[in-house]
Amino acid sequence: MKLRYIVLSGILLSIGIFAGIQSCLSVPKGAVAVPLDLKKYSGKWYEIARKDTRFEKELKNVTAEYIPNNDGSITVINSGQHIKTGKISSIRGKAKARKEGTGMLKVSFFGPFYAAYNVIAIDENYQNALVVGNNDGYLWLLSRNKMMDEATKKKFLEIAKQYNLETKDLIWVTQD
Repeated sequence: MKLRYIVLSGILLSIGIFAGIQSCLSVPKGAVAVPLDLKKYSGKWYEIARKDTRFEKELKNVTAEYIPNNDGSITVINSGQHIKTGKISSIRGKAKARKEGTGMLKVSFFGPFYAAYNVIAIDENYQNALVVGNNDGYLWLLSRNKMMDEATKKKFLEIAKQYNLETKDLIWVTQD
């Protein structure tokens, strides 16, 4: 009888862990990842705006570089400069497509643990992108240039609002 409870507990724990992992790799409710060509998406992107997160606190000149690997994965290098000290910080990670041909990716900077990275808007020339995590606590406006034109900013903010993603607390990143 005791063994049965141990086995049942193990099964329930496994289901809970699986459900937790899947929710970390989802798209926010109502949002839709766009079709995406990872080769075109590769390269350097400048962070124009973001939701503040503990790992990007007080950073300016933030960039993300996506480098395709032979195995279909992508090396991710995120860099930024601390506003107060001027020190450059960077971190290397790995991204993989969750669903081939879509902007549904998973990104890891810490071993086997992945987080959702969803491209929910991108212009046809792959110059500007709107990215969200698994909820609206993670939201980025990215551009190939250090600045994004006002019309594109407005369009992306409207898309975010259509998906009920909060934008009032975005930080507009300094790019010198």
